[in-house]
Amino acid sequence: MDRHVRLGVDVGTVRVGVAASDPDGLMAFPVGTVTRSTDAVREVAQIVAEREAAEVFVGLPRTLAGREGASAADARGFAQELAELTSATVRLIDERFSTASASRQMSAAGRSAKSQRQVIDQAAAVVILETALDVQKKGNLGTVTYEVPPTKGSDD
Repeated sequence: MDRHVRLGVDVGTVRVGVAASDPDGLMAFPVGTVTRSTDAVREVAQIVAEREAAEVFVGLPRTLAGREGASAADARGFAQELAELTSATVRLIDERFSTASASRQMSAAGRSAKSQRQVIDQAAAVVILETALDVQKKGNLGTVTYEVPPTKGSDD
């Protein structure tokens, strides 16, 4: 595995959670929460630049049946805009259970549902990034994630 920082992003309608890895890709930790607004993608791109991240994994929410709805379309759009604003490789990764998993972990640690609200998106981003790091270590990145190519400068 190449040595570089990776980010995980959980795109929500109200907040966007961001997590980062150490350069060796051994662990993921919460970085922050960006309020969802017209500037949210630019704010995440700024975090990518500040942390000098080479890869960004954006969670792609699918239904249990594997279908994509409005939330998945929103995540795809966010990822596409992010790919336009940064030189980092942006990848989509299935995140069906990231928020539920993060909530269970936080509840097990004694956090109430009310106290989770402000940090659940960050915790979900950590789960997304941990999943990506595990997949990357196993060499399955190309089969489990989808790279979002920037369209700037294309001939379309």
